[in-house]
Amino acid sequence: MRSITILFLVLLAACASQQELAPTTPQEPGSTQAAPTTPTTTTPKPSSTSIPGTIAGSTTTLLAPLQGLAYERIADFPFPVQMTALPGSELSYIATKNGQVWVYDGKAVSESPALDISSLVRDAGEQGLLSIALHPGDESRFFAHYSASDGDTVVSEFTFVSPTEIDANSEEVLLRLDQPARNHNGGMVVVDAAGDLYVGLGDGGGANDQFRNGQNTGTLLGGLVKIPLDSDQEPFLWQYGLRNPWRFWFDGDSIYVADVGQNSFEEVSVAINGRDVNYGWPITEGLHCFRPASDCDTTGLTLPVIEVGHGDAGTCSITGGIVYRGAQIPEIDGHYFYSDLCGGYLRSFRFDGAAAVDQTDWTSQVGVPGSVVGFGIDGAGEMYVATTEELFKVVSVRG
Repeated sequence: MRSITILFLVLLAACASQQELAPTTPQEPGSTQAAPTTPTTTTPKPSSTSIPGTIAGSTTTLLAPLQGLAYERIADFPFPVQMTALPGSELSYIATKNGQVWVYDGKAVSESPALDISSLVRDAGEQGLLSIALHPGDESRFFAHYSASDGDTVVSEFTFVSPTEIDANSEEVLLRLDQPARNHNGGMVVVDAAGDLYVGLGDGGGANDQFRNGQNTGTLLGGLVKIPLDSDQEPFLWQYGLRNPWRFWFDGDSIYVADVGQNSFEEVSVAINGRDVNYGWPITEGLHCFRPASDCDTTGLTLPVIEVGHGDAGTCSITGGIVYRGAQIPEIDGHYFYSDLCGGYLRSFRFDGAAAVDQTDWTSQVGVPGSVVGFGIDGAGEMYVATTEELFKVVSVRG
C-alpha cells in the first residue's frame, strides 16, 4: 500500500497561489519551485451564538454553537477515490482505484463489492477506476470512468441488479479514448439534473502541454466532455483549457473546477454552467502566465478564483471537493471545500458571484489525515474525505 501511495504522490505533483498575472517559466515537474506566497486563508473561530438548522431525519431544532469541524473515521480502504449517493438515499457508493465499488449504509461498509471490474482496469500511477456516478432520474443506471488495461480512457454505463449489486456484464461503453501518456487522465464523471453525463479529461499527459491539447478544441482532451445520454449525439468538448481536472462540482448554475497545476500553482475556477468556457491552460497556470509574457493573452479566459502556491503547507496537487449543502452543519452551507494530495489540509471558501470570500483553513481543527485524494457526499448531503488509505466523515463539534 505504501509503495502505491508513494508512486501516486510522485506522478500527481502540481501547483498554485494568488496575485496579478506574472510570467512563470515552464519546467519539468520536480524542478526547483518558486518561493510560496503568503496564504490568504484564516483560522476559524468558535461561533458565539446558536444557529438554527435542520438535522437529517428530524424536525427543525436549535443547534448548539459550532466550535469547529472534525473527522470521523468510517473505514480503511485500498485507495478510495470517491463516495456518492442519490439525494435522500440511505445507501452510498464508494469507488476504490483498483476497480471495485462498495456500499455504505451509514453504519457499515459491505463485506463484498457491489461491482468488481478490476480485471478491466489498469491500476497504476494516475490510472485506475477514477470516478463513479449515479443517474438522478433512473436508479437502475450506474456510470464509471476508468483506465482500460491498454491505458485508454473508458466511460461506461452499468445496470443495478439490486441496490447492493451492479451487473459487471451489463457494461455499455459510452466513450473510449486513446491516451498518449499515462498521466493527466482527469477523473470526475457526473450526471446532471437534466440527465446528461460529464467527464473531466487531462491534456494527454507529459509536461508543458507537449501534445498541444490545452487550447485545441478539435480534441476531447484537456477539458470537460459532455456525453448526451439517451440520444444519438456524440460526446463533445464542452469546456476546455484544462491541464488535469481531477475533480469538478456542479452547484446550481455554477461549476467549480479544481485543475492540477504543473510548476508553481494549483487552482480552483468557478464558471457559469455553459459551453465554451476556456480556463487558460497552457497560456496561464493559476493567475500567472505560463507561456512567455509575449504569448500571454488572457482575453476571454476564465481565470481561477483561488490559487495555491507550491510550498504552501506542502501543496503539490489539488484535490477538488464539493460545495456543502447538508443539514447537519448549516454554518458552512455554500462553502466549497478542497484539499491537496501532499498537503492534506482542509480549506474552504464561498463564491459570491464574483470572488472567493470567507476563505477558511480548518486544518488546525481536523488535522491532516493523510494524502487526500477525493471528497464525497451521502444521501443527506453530508461531506466525506478520502485519503489513499481511509474514508472520513466531516462532522461538527458543538458546545
